[in-house]
Amino acid sequence: MQKRTFSSYEFTQNPSEAKATSQFGPVFITEQGKPTHVLLTIDDYEQLTQLEPSILDLLKMPEDEDFDFEASKIEISTKPADFD
Repeated sequence: MQKRTFSSYEFTQNPSEAKATSQFGPVFITEQGKPTHVLLTIDDYEQLTQLEPSILDLLKMPEDEDFDFEASKIEISTKPADFD
C-alpha cells in the first residue's frame, strides 16, 4: 500500500489529485510538517472500522430459537459459618 503526503496547501490547491492518490493508499495531510488528517477511500474506511462482534452479540440467542431449560435444585445451608 502506497503512502502519500500532501501539505494542507497542496491539498487545497489540488483536492482531485489527493482523491485519486487515495485509491492506492492513505493520503496524509500535514500542517507545518505534522500529519493532521488522513484521506481514505470509503472501502478502506469501512474495512478499517469493521468491529468484531461483542461478547453480548456472540451470546445472544436467535429470537426464533425455542428450547427447554430446567434448573437443578441446590441446597443452601442455613448453618452459621465456623471461622475458628
